[in-house]
Amino acid sequence: MQALKIPHFTEAEYLEYDRTHEGRHEFVNGEIIAMAGASFAHLRLASNAMIALGRTLSGRPCVPYASDLRVAIDETGLYAYPDITVVCGEPDLAATTPETLLNPTVLIEVLSESTASYDRGEKLEHYRRRASVQAVVLIDSREVRVTVVSRNPDATWTITDATAGAIRVPGIDVVLDLAELYAGVTLGAAAASAG
Repeated sequence: MQALKIPHFTEAEYLEYDRTHEGRHEFVNGEIIAMAGASFAHLRLASNAMIALGRTLSGRPCVPYASDLRVAIDETGLYAYPDITVVCGEPDLAATTPETLLNPTVLIEVLSESTASYDRGEKLEHYRRRASVQAVVLIDSREVRVTVVSRNPDATWTITDATAGAIRVPGIDVVLDLAELYAGVTLGAAAASAG
């Protein structure tokens, strides 16, 4: 049996592909990955998080951006579209089309059945390599569970989980109330089956 050859794309080929094709595409280890549509639970969680962040960060030098903002992790070559990206201070943007953010402060991913392992594993490791990243927040769409992975002053990382109450996000000094995050969200099989 002959092995299937999988094309390996360069960064330039990816940037051209993402610019000229509909939808959003991530780039990791030479592969272009089309971003699938999200479940209603996923969308509601992202929306609730954006509302909470927008209200809390209003008047401060940190701004949350929705999932259409592409982020580059130069240290590993990853290009990703996090569900929410928070930038503190002046955004450092690469001259790409669409623009690519180089200095994210906090990255937020809403986990689904199809993305949870990657988001908690390999993607998290990419994110942690970027010096500007102070925290990564993982919001589960299958159960009430928020994980904050935060950078310590000595460059080690702390993992904090919450299944009730509230959880603090270092780097932007925000406290997220889980009841507010999960308001209007239906968990379970219906939420887990979609992307």
